[in-house]
Amino acid sequence: MKIYTYPSKQARQRVRKIAGRGLGFKKKDLQAVTRILEDVRRNGDRAIVKYARRFDAPKITAATLKATEAEMAAAVKKVDRPFVRALNKSVRQIESFHRQQLPKSWMDTRREGTLLGQIVHPVERAGIYVPGAKGGTTPLVSSVLMGALPARIAGVAEIVMVTPSKKDGSIDPHLLVAARKAGVKSVFKIGSAWAIGALAYGTGRIPKADVIVGPGNLYVTLAKKIVSGTVGIDMIAGPSEILIIADETADPVHIAADMLSQAEHDVMASAVLLTTSPEIARAAGKQVDQQLSRLNRQDIARASIERFGTIVVVPDLETATDIANAFAPEHLELLVQAPFDVVGNLKNAGAVFVGSYTPEPVGDYIAGPNHVLPTAGTARFSSALSVETFIKRTSLIQYSRKAFEKDAADIIRLADIEGLDAHANAIKVRLDSDR
Repeated sequence: MKIYTYPSKQARQRVRKIAGRGLGFKKKDLQAVTRILEDVRRNGDRAIVKYARRFDAPKITAATLKATEAEMAAAVKKVDRPFVRALNKSVRQIESFHRQQLPKSWMDTRREGTLLGQIVHPVERAGIYVPGAKGGTTPLVSSVLMGALPARIAGVAEIVMVTPSKKDGSIDPHLLVAARKAGVKSVFKIGSAWAIGALAYGTGRIPKADVIVGPGNLYVTLAKKIVSGTVGIDMIAGPSEILIIADETADPVHIAADMLSQAEHDVMASAVLLTTSPEIARAAGKQVDQQLSRLNRQDIARASIERFGTIVVVPDLETATDIANAFAPEHLELLVQAPFDVVGNLKNAGAVFVGSYTPEPVGDYIAGPNHVLPTAGTARFSSALSVETFIKRTSLIQYSRKAFEKDAADIIRLADIEGLDAHANAIKVRLDSDR
């Protein structure tokens, strides 16, 4: 890997290029997704079956779109005990973390004659998108848990999951077991943009969701972008990314492994190392090259590293944190001697991983915080998927006659300034009737 020294022009350009890579879609992609969504909106199940047959399972029918109770029961017998143990631990720890996020309704009566408050309700139905890969052969169990468990804790009445099937129309049993454990009531064997359309608009067999969450490919992301406003969504997620801040105490083997853990996701993924040590920079670069050759997904990881990977030597940790805040990465690792001296200066990151024994995969699977995180710089203004993603708030307002009369003149004045005489009149008629 090429090593840059900051603050050189080349280093600035390299970091700017990586930070600005965005979703990387073309006009034709947006048009294609728009056509798919409109087809699903108009034709419902017929459109869904057409796309599922073309891209996933050639023999699927409307009647077999939904995983049956028999399939769910059979899945339990197909997974091993170590998986179940790991699943149960992950569920416990994700639930424990997310329970702390539950908001509460509240009321305030401190102003005489008024009652003001907020009523918290969950949405009625949540749609969980779980990506598939290579014909449904890569079961992303963690995506099931990170989407469904916060919804269940929020109190969502019905959780529906969509995920592309294998070519034979089946779903990996690990996904089905995880879905049942997480409280999912229905699993449908569809993916890509048409699955998002089905959840956004509803079809004959697939119910309309109020909120859709979960990561996916470019078509899934564009579909969520388009239907946002028709339904709620978690975020517009771009390719995965990691930024590591390291000093001379960091282990270059760990650094390289963590950079590649994100690079293997996608050729658009990024992996950035900012280090105060030229020696660590050189050693980490060599380790990346060595470890690449041992990866099953080495072609993807290599392309990612070449296009959007970089190592930058910075003069001090303050400079590193400034760059990190401007980058606003999805994952930020601190591999430094005194990490909590740095944490307070980090303002923009989806999640921060502290210390040598907290690699990013700890957060992906089992630590507890959600792994659906803002990407592409959106951590400047957005947060991880959470219980609050599935919550809506209703304001509650009550005035007594005395409180109303106290505020009436000010309300009328503000309405007059805005030229809204009917607003003002709604106040005046009450004043007149009270005289």
